[in-house]
Amino acid sequence: RNDSYSALREQLRMLTETQLPLVHKATSSLANAMRQPTVRGRWGELQLKRVVELAGMLEHCDFVEQPSGESEDARQRPDAIVTLPGGAQVIIDAKVPFTAYLDAHEAADDDARAAHLSRHAVLVRAHAAALGRKAYWDTFEPSPDFVIMFLPGEMLYTAALQQDPGLIEEEWGISPEGRK
Repeated sequence: RNDSYSALREQLRMLTETQLPLVHKATSSLANAMRQPTVRGRWGELQLKRVVELAGMLEHCDFVEQPSGESEDARQRPDAIVTLPGGAQVIIDAKVPFTAYLDAHEAADDDARAAHLSRHAVLVRAHAAALGRKAYWDTFEPSPDFVIMFLPGEMLYTAALQQDPGLIEEEWGISPEGRK
């Protein structure tokens, strides 16, 4: 029994001395990479593709990734368009407001964490408003007058809603008087 406990103790010591620093380094590297907009964007696009594939949709049949279109103001490229029966299209754009969310998890105290989460909610709201201003429906017809903002993790939307509960009603276009 003593030999077994000694062997277990030695394995735990080796784990904490060698493997734990490697895991910490890899985690830090991933967190730093997720702070880069291009990495975050690609991650969001990949998550969106996986979700539509898990829903049983086939690329080029049920959905198209990153189609391009020209509007009066600029070239537009949503992350995906889902084709519905009858030819209608639903436009989806992935957004990954992750920096403030990461900052909140790295914050040293509750006040700093709350400030970062509040900033995260502002960023989610800003992304939603920016998508609405793109008016994809004018470029990709026929499509309804809305765009779906895909957040690649439920925690991103949940954190924003906890800080800004009105976000869901306003971004869905619902006001106390009814639909906007």
